[in-house]
Amino acid sequence: MAKRTQGKPAGLSRERIAAAAVELVDRQGLESFGVRRLASELGVDPMSIYNHIKGKAALLDAVSEAVLTEVSATAAQWPDEWTDVARAMARGYRDMAIRHPRIFPLLTTRAQTSAVALEALERLAAAMRRAEIADQTISDAPMVLFGFLNGYLLAILSTDPDGSGDPATGTAPPAFDPARYPTLTALAALQAGFGSEAEFERMLEAVLVGIAGGAAGRRDH
Repeated sequence: MAKRTQGKPAGLSRERIAAAAVELVDRQGLESFGVRRLASELGVDPMSIYNHIKGKAALLDAVSEAVLTEVSATAAQWPDEWTDVARAMARGYRDMAIRHPRIFPLLTTRAQTSAVALEALERLAAAMRRAEIADQTISDAPMVLFGFLNGYLLAILSTDPDGSGDPATGTAPPAFDPARYPTLTALAALQAGFGSEAEFERMLEAVLVGIAGGAAGRRDH
C-alpha cells in the first residue's frame, strides 16, 4: 500500500489505528507486529501513528482495549445479580477469545487497566456489594474468575495453531494405561468435548459456586 506524503493529513484517529492493528494481528500474529508494519497497512508514515499512540507498548494496550470493548458491547443488557453479571462477562470473554486467538495471549500477559476493563470489573464488584458479600471475597473474585478464564482459554486456543479461530472441540478422551492409571482411565470418557461450550459452562459454574461458597463462609464468620 502506498504511503501518504509527509505533511498530508492521514485522517487517523486512535480508534482507526486500533481497529487496523486488531485486523493486522488477527491476520499475521503478534510476532511480526510493529508500528512500521501497521503504518504500511494504513498507508501512512510511522510518525503519523506516534501522533496518536505513543509507542508500541501503548499500541498493544490499544489493541487490548479494542477487543475488550467487544466484550462489554452488550453490558447495558447485563442482569443485576452478580453471578449473572459474571456469567455474561465470562461468556463474552470466551467469544472474544475465539474471534481473536492471536490477540488473546496479549490479554493474559499485560495488566488490563483501560476504562473498558475497569468498568466491567466495577459492574461485577458493585453487584457483589449489593448482595452484601464480604469485601475480601469481592476483591478476590476477579483474580479467581479471570485466572480460570485465561488459563482455560489459552489451553483451548493452543489447539488452534493456525489462528483460525476454531479451537478443537469434542476431542477424543486421552488414552491411559489402565494397569498404571486405573482412576484416570475410569474418568477419561468424561474428558471428551475439550473446549466445547458445554465444558466451558460446567467449569464456569464450578468457579462461581466456589466464589459463592467462599462468600458464604466469610459471612458465617
